[in-house]
Amino acid sequence: LLAWSRLRRGRDGGREGGRPTGGMRKGGGPAVSFAEMGLQPALLTALQSLEVGRPTAVQRLAIPTLLRGRSALCAAETGSGKTLAYLLPLLDRLLEKKAAAPRGLVVVPSRELAAQVGAVAAALCRPAGLRVRGLTGGGAAGGLRRQLRAPGVAVLLGTPGALRDALRRRFLTLGRLRWMVLDEADTLMDESFAAPIEEILRTQVVVVGATFPAGLSQVLGRFVDVGCFASLATQGLHRLPPHVQQKFIRLKGQDKLPELLQLLKDHPAAGGAVIIFCNSASTVNWLGYILDDHKIKHLRLQGQMSAVARAGIFASFQKGDVSVLVCTDLASRGLDTSSVQLVVNYDFPDTLQDYLHRNSRPNIYKDGWE
Repeated sequence: LLAWSRLRRGRDGGREGGRPTGGMRKGGGPAVSFAEMGLQPALLTALQSLEVGRPTAVQRLAIPTLLRGRSALCAAETGSGKTLAYLLPLLDRLLEKKAAAPRGLVVVPSRELAAQVGAVAAALCRPAGLRVRGLTGGGAAGGLRRQLRAPGVAVLLGTPGALRDALRRRFLTLGRLRWMVLDEADTLMDESFAAPIEEILRTQVVVVGATFPAGLSQVLGRFVDVGCFASLATQGLHRLPPHVQQKFIRLKGQDKLPELLQLLKDHPAAGGAVIIFCNSASTVNWLGYILDDHKIKHLRLQGQMSAVARAGIFASFQKGDVSVLVCTDLASRGLDTSSVQLVVNYDFPDTLQDYLHRNSRPNIYKDGWE
């Protein structure tokens, strides 16, 4: 089976309108702007510099709740603006009292997503004088120590492996942590990751995702009282947006490659970027060699690459240096793919969650700051 999704023509880019849903003004009635939610001036200044206007639906739901210090399960469709939905209120809480040790922690599944969220966090923190630091590992222990050497870091962004190593080697202490975010939580919550951070799960915890598999609450429930969490979800959760056109083609195995090559040949140069998803690193590499033989310029991204090899690949794709990316599900979670118009599932995904994440890539849009 070969499946592809593309953005329908005539769409305005997925921008949400300003219909107020969720959140309240301080004086009553629905909040329809960031200022009316009571965010501190430094953050409002940062939003202006980022040219972010009115809040999206998930932001209107989440910001008032998180400002009150509640832990939450925050579920919203891909491209809805979840990154700002949790960063803004949690950074606002850090501005109440500055300290030297990390007091906010964001955990993400990949170094590419850590870099993307880190860039947004740094832009928000700059007017407030807060510092952000990434912790992504992928090298020797000395490199991990150097990543943590910068003084006065208020917010730490890390991948599970790097965080686990830093805690085990005692390079990092999180005793003064005020909040923690698990972004793309269904890829993070297993015993090997959750057990070392059980103590810090007792602070304000925000669990974020575009899909929440049935077993996630049970895993979380081993470490925290999920019943105390606020449940925040948008209406578009667990469904593909209507502007994403889907097509399924049943083929014999030997016919998949010719069909893909024809699809790439027919895709117009001005038709936007293309992502081709495979289920394994070996298929990514094999397909890459085939595309090389056919003189199709592309990039490859898969989790078995070294940190050095992976560095800058997705950023180059985002900038439009190369318009075709062959990858595993590493690139299906959270990353800004606003230029993507066509998604091809060369291998059909194993789960419905993976299918939704992959084929929502054309739904990402800049105004949402996902």
